Amino acid sequence: MKHLMSGNEAAARGAYEAGVKVCSAYPGTPSTEIFENLPQYKDSLYCEWAPNEKVAAEVAYGASIAGVRALCSMKHVGLNVAADPIFTATYNGVGKGFVIVSADDPDMHSSQNEQDNRYYAKAAKMAMIEPSDSQESKDFMKEAFAISEKFDIPVLFRTTTRVCHSKSLVEFGDVVETEPYEYKRNVFKYVSAPANAKAHHPVLEQKLRDMAEYACTSPLNKLEMNGSKIGVVTASVAYQYAKEVFPEDTSFLKLGFTYPLPMNLIKDFASKVETLYVIEELEPFMEEQIKAAGVKCIGKELIPNIYELNPEIVAKSIFGTEAETKELAVKAVGRPPVLCPGCPHRGFFYTMSKNKSFVISGDIGCYTLGSAKPLCAMDSVVCMGGGFSVGMGMSKAFDMLGDTSKKVFGIVGDSTFFHSGMTGAAEILYNKGNIIPVVLDNSITGMTGQQENPGSGETLMGEPAPSISIEKVLEAFGYQNVIIVDPQDLTAMQKAVDDALASEVPAAIITRRPCLLIKRIKHDIGKCTVDSEKCRSCKKCLKVGCPAIFMKDGKATIDTTLCVGCTVCNQVCPFGAIEKEGK
Repeated sequence: MKHLMSGNEAAARGAYEAGVKVCSAYPGTPSTEIFENLPQYKDSLYCEWAPNEKVAAEVAYGASIAGVRALCSMKHVGLNVAADPIFTATYNGVGKGFVIVSADDPDMHSSQNEQDNRYYAKAAKMAMIEPSDSQESKDFMKEAFAISEKFDIPVLFRTTTRVCHSKSLVEFGDVVETEPYEYKRNVFKYVSAPANAKAHHPVLEQKLRDMAEYACTSPLNKLEMNGSKIGVVTASVAYQYAKEVFPEDTSFLKLGFTYPLPMNLIKDFASKVETLYVIEELEPFMEEQIKAAGVKCIGKELIPNIYELNPEIVAKSIFGTEAETKELAVKAVGRPPVLCPGCPHRGFFYTMSKNKSFVISGDIGCYTLGSAKPLCAMDSVVCMGGGFSVGMGMSKAFDMLGDTSKKVFGIVGDSTFFHSGMTGAAEILYNKGNIIPVVLDNSITGMTGQQENPGSGETLMGEPAPSISIEKVLEAFGYQNVIIVDPQDLTAMQKAVDDALASEVPAAIITRRPCLLIKRIKHDIGKCTVDSEKCRSCKKCLKVGCPAIFMKDGKATIDTTLCVGCTVCNQVCPFGAIEKEGK
């Protein structure tokens, strides 16, 4: 029996079939659904949302050291956060199998860059495998754990958005029951003192040579000989695109074990074809190594190294052919992403947008959309936790320039506060920053689809958990004036900002209202309507950036299928034309 599954669903199934016991991750698109699909196997494994990717990697690695197979997962930029323990883990080796999922995001569908994390495998000197569809996502996951144990090394399981979210048929397999071993202290292997690490390095180099030899016979690499004229070396979803584009007599070397590369296998394949192409998404990771080995091939001379590939791009790049397209009779209206109707962050950003002297250092989350029109209430977004730290740097720069006209606010969300915001909060206080830290607390990890976090009161496995108090953390740091406010009360929101700026002791703001999409919370949802007789067409209500509000026949109108009755527009209207039904 076969099942239609996304690559993420299949990867979760593969982890279960591999006998994984401990799993830790921080949610991040496109990797999130792997862990959302693990709780169904909770009778056999433990899974959790960690505060950040570094913690997730450390928890999983600790479980591996203790004697069970372990998995951690993250999106590509999350691997930057987790790099510290992972680089050391490759030197030390593993206990039982240890696999790290890196879900890359070519085309930046939901990311601030499209870094190619295959280079992490090379830099950290760890094994890497890449599935190209859902069946391989399941099967390769099981093989990844076997490779990890065979070579005593972490394995990078690199996927991409297209592999993660595309669906194909998957045939289930049997669950592998591996025996945990009795833990025994091993100081030389697991205590990363310089003397031990120095001894580990030459051993690691030998592992790489052994893995390169093994890769030449690995079942993850597939040879398809169809002719001698054209040969293609490819991997991941690029294989699917190449198969659609190249003629039927093209031969393929489809690689699943992509670091270290099976160079002898590649050389042998190259000798059997007249022209060799390397088709890969983003950087010339394989191409550079193949050319360095003296093998002639064609790659990034033709294939672009930016954005996601597809069959049309490959066909045009290689053969100069344009795909036939038909124009739709009705063109879709452009719809830029916006904060949801009733989003608790809207009141905060509207309040901030009214003062042009405010400089707002933003962060990664739903609230990044506060930068968009018409709110335009954000000056920078760099990375998770950067809202506080980057804002601190900006405030110090203004101080050095003697510019007292600007007031800096650094913002993070509740999940981001636990992820990497606490260190920034400590930095501001310790180094006397002229900046107001603001935590936008919507009680959930909203940007990736409503995942729990240390402040939400529930675990990934659906169990009640202590809810860590953000205000008590800030107070323990030394913030003597922590102001908690409902951001949808615009008068209170303005007062909170004014009070924080006027405070003579270290101040912080927490805007607190749960996200409307949290299903376990009963929300007071209603509708707002416009009295067209009172409406003066001033369009002030449009400035809150709610997608439910639009102009029709010169008057403000509210789409009741979108409105949730948050009343921010009602508070903004100077003529009392907007009212909440039933009030």
